[in-house]
Amino acid sequence: MNSRADAGGAGERALIEHIRRRLPAPPPSLLIGPGDDAAVLTPTRGALQVLTTDAVVEGVHFDRRFSSLSDIGYKAVAVNVSDIVAMGATPEFALLSLILPDGFSEADLDALLDGVLEMAEKARTTVAGGNISRSPGPLIVDVTATGSVRPRRLLARSGGRPGDSIYVTGTIGGAAAGLAALESGAILREGALAGGAMSGPVGRHQRPEPRLRMGMLLGRNRAASACMDLSDGLADGVRQIAEASGTGATIEGSLLPIDPEAAAWFAGQGQDPVLSALTGGEDYELLFTVSKKLRGRFRGVERHAQGLTVTRIGELTAGGGVRLSRAGGSELVPDGFTHF
Repeated sequence: MNSRADAGGAGERALIEHIRRRLPAPPPSLLIGPGDDAAVLTPTRGALQVLTTDAVVEGVHFDRRFSSLSDIGYKAVAVNVSDIVAMGATPEFALLSLILPDGFSEADLDALLDGVLEMAEKARTTVAGGNISRSPGPLIVDVTATGSVRPRRLLARSGGRPGDSIYVTGTIGGAAAGLAALESGAILREGALAGGAMSGPVGRHQRPEPRLRMGMLLGRNRAASACMDLSDGLADGVRQIAEASGTGATIEGSLLPIDPEAAAWFAGQGQDPVLSALTGGEDYELLFTVSKKLRGRFRGVERHAQGLTVTRIGELTAGGGVRLSRAGGSELVPDGFTHF
């Protein structure tokens, strides 16, 4: 773990040592952890290594008026382990790169680490090292996560075929509606946290919950033909699976599991709840396809979902792009969130 930071005036070595003291005891597979030039680990025998990286950037992925530092740390780890489990893999390690703005105190660092370690514990992920640096701004938390998966259990976006059913976990649209409500000034973060209006959607934006168990169940039971997590919206996800699989897709608008509070919010703003939920980002649900021959295995997964709802929302088709079917006919689905 390298450093060039201030964090309340603490020196580089003192700052690294402070972080190290916050970390739980590592597993035996981590041979060398934080404090050296690089982490060294023993790979899981007979397994493929799965790696991902994602950053949360102030002003893009969060606004410090609406998210606490603990929320930000939590989210940074959550979005990465979501990618790991979407491949059917088990999360294992994470590297944490912190770009801290001027004036970021040691207490601020501790608050950020609270969220990082809370999500890491949930995902049974070990922080194996990282980097820390000072910057004029903004705050950036960049995470690289690793996991492992047996070759036969690996899930990818490219395995779908025409006729496969499309499923999504949980509900969609909540995070987008929560952020929109915060940005509009219609609610205050403090009120939402106290259980007021839109507290559920606001929480989805601040602290996304990756579907850890479901992703690993789909992989272990080889129950999905294609899978990915939803970071940029359901419309974008269906399009990516269809393109990777060489198919088209039809989404049934009447079947979409739209968060009820989000649907009411969108309607109150004069927006189409279906299109808004389809194109809003940061759901971090799992989107996957199931072929006819895998339906028996999938029913077994559903029985062990522990209350998580799973909804069939459409079907992969032989072509024709990605279409939304509603009572009035069908239309091409608009793009989801994009950074550029």
